[in-house]
Amino acid sequence: SGSYAYTETPGDVQLKDFTIAHDLEYRVPLIRAAIETTRGDLKIFASPWSPPAWMKTNNNMLEGGVVKPEYLDAWARYYVRFIGEYEKAGVPIWGLTVQNEPMSVQRWESCIFTGEDEREFVKNHLGPTLVKSGCAGVKLMIWDHNRGIMYQRAKAVYDDPEAAKYVWGMGFHWYVGDHFDNVRLVHDSYPDKGLIFTEGTPASFNASRLDDWRWGEIYAVSMFNDLNNWANGWVDWNILLDERGGPNHVGNFCIAPIIGDTKTGELTYMNSYYYIGHFSRFIRPGARRIICSSNNDRLLSTAFINPGGDIAVVVMNRGEREMEFKTWLDGRAVQAVSPAHSIITVRIPAEGE
Repeated sequence: SGSYAYTETPGDVQLKDFTIAHDLEYRVPLIRAAIETTRGDLKIFASPWSPPAWMKTNNNMLEGGVVKPEYLDAWARYYVRFIGEYEKAGVPIWGLTVQNEPMSVQRWESCIFTGEDEREFVKNHLGPTLVKSGCAGVKLMIWDHNRGIMYQRAKAVYDDPEAAKYVWGMGFHWYVGDHFDNVRLVHDSYPDKGLIFTEGTPASFNASRLDDWRWGEIYAVSMFNDLNNWANGWVDWNILLDERGGPNHVGNFCIAPIIGDTKTGELTYMNSYYYIGHFSRFIRPGARRIICSSNNDRLLSTAFINPGGDIAVVVMNRGEREMEFKTWLDGRAVQAVSPAHSIITVRIPAEGE
């Protein structure tokens, strides 16, 4: 973990010194191993946190700042160069966000874009540059911040057709309130645009609380509500952290579904790992959400039909007591028991399976 740019040379607008050598040591090999493990069925999106310090008004990759107007073109070409270098290294980039958390001045890498700034950057710089460079197929996502004002940020960009034409959809996070209805409002207003939950970690690291059962339920509540409100995908943050919740160069130690002890080699799989697995294992890429209506407030549910025709119904019991329930489909029912504070998946095979 550290703060670095792909070109540290002040004024390098032609990106002559651009290099991903830092990433080739650990990051790229990890991603390539993940791609190999999934037999290539893995979509990678990139999220810039800060331009190089010399491009910014505060001359610092940390603590906010904005891109200087004279560097907006170079910053747009920086994205394209990144995509090209990663593809050369065997990591195709499926998607791209404009800026991680663009309204947050942080002690870590950050950069401020208002809704109007983001619209103009996409319309006049990033969008055209992606198209001219043959990267029009990369899925460009705006916002990449909390649900609270995601509708307002969507409106700022999508109501301008010259900006909206470059944008595939919107990324969003879960901090500072739930605001699940806002996900649906964005979809209802702009149904042709995608929605992906791009980041969420439930708490700062505390080794004494890793066994708390609530972590899995926190993840699942968000996944149920986001998916049921038209999200196309859901991404955790992070996949693996060490025994301190790091590494992190500014001390932002977090919780992840897997904690690895770098001294002993031991891996701790938190309950959140298994809760997430009920979605990621049974709801396959390309699945389509179908209506799933629960008649009990203690049972959260969602259902998807997979490309192979089988149906996955994920059900979570947040209550303090066991509950019997039935999953009905076309006049037939599957009976099941949901223990207190549990998550289960009912899989209905495809016809003829």
